Amino acid sequence: MGKDLKHEGVRGEDDAPRFTHHASRITFDVSRLLKDVSRSFYLTLRVLPGKVRSPIGLAYLLARTTDTIADTELVAPAQRLEALQALRERILGQRQVPLDFGALARQQGSQAERVLLDKCEASLGLLNRLLPYDAQLVRDVLDTITSGQELDLRRFAGASARSVVALRTDEDLDDYTYRVAGCVGEFWTRMCRAHLFPQAPLDDAFLLANGVRFGKGLQLVNILRDVAADLRQGRCYLPSERLAASRLKPEDLLDPASEPRLRPLYQEYLHRAEAHLLAGWAYTNALPRGSVRVRLACAWPILIGWETLKGLHAGNPLDAARRIKVSRGQVRQLVLRSVLLYPSPRAWERMVPAGKAVASPGVLP
Repeated sequence: MGKDLKHEGVRGEDDAPRFTHHASRITFDVSRLLKDVSRSFYLTLRVLPGKVRSPIGLAYLLARTTDTIADTELVAPAQRLEALQALRERILGQRQVPLDFGALARQQGSQAERVLLDKCEASLGLLNRLLPYDAQLVRDVLDTITSGQELDLRRFAGASARSVVALRTDEDLDDYTYRVAGCVGEFWTRMCRAHLFPQAPLDDAFLLANGVRFGKGLQLVNILRDVAADLRQGRCYLPSERLAASRLKPEDLLDPASEPRLRPLYQEYLHRAEAHLLAGWAYTNALPRGSVRVRLACAWPILIGWETLKGLHAGNPLDAARRIKVSRGQVRQLVLRSVLLYPSPRAWERMVPAGKAVASPGVLP
């Protein structure tokens, strides 16, 4: 059902996203824009087979557009909600009037994000040129993602470093990680299943369940890495009920000296993120071994996330001056190592510690 490694290796710029034969009419460079808004995802996107690269790349481009709207702090939350809802309706085909986000674009400090907003209608044009099945999958996943972004805007309206707002329960956290990332695991699975290995004898229920956990794990890693930065915007994704059980209030986390009291609870969330990433690793190894490109595209964010968790175990997550981050050099080493070890199944599986324990369908933690 696939090719071996020497035929599936990473190629050059000719592997940039292709949409249809109409793509030459588009007035902006999709490949360059994707690279500018996320170098790490662009790495994953480039290795994907061409059959799924276009719809997955476009879904990411539109998700980054909605995220840019949601994160424009200089604009009042009510205005951002209105703009986000209008774009959501355009994506779903419920609104026909073209959108003009010029005013929002002028509020962006990043040139790439200004282009995202300026060229929003061109991106929507690409959506309309996808195959009907692909377009519906893209619309469905963006519907869920934007619901999470809208929920965030409402939840944290009025929040600031002086008035920190926290999620209330673990259920709230799980719901949020599903909406903004877990649903992507479902989208990715359905897209790859339809186009790359439709006849392979795979356990679809296992793939969908662990695809969701894969996405949740990556989002949870981001949340745990960004605790200090989020707090300074008045946002606390660590649930207040869990903090209260540790005799902490969200505002206490603004002080790096609170880390020893937070550490036991923080470790619980680190272990939860690890379990989700192991589910993602089980997902990766359940895919057909001949689908080398897809397996590599799945492996890289897991390996980067695993390295990030190592740093979070050792560092102080409340110290805003020392953000834990995997360097570009480390990323290059992880990518190279994964390619070199792929021909050896046992060595490949050992790249994520304990990965073999959940590398086949079954009950996951």
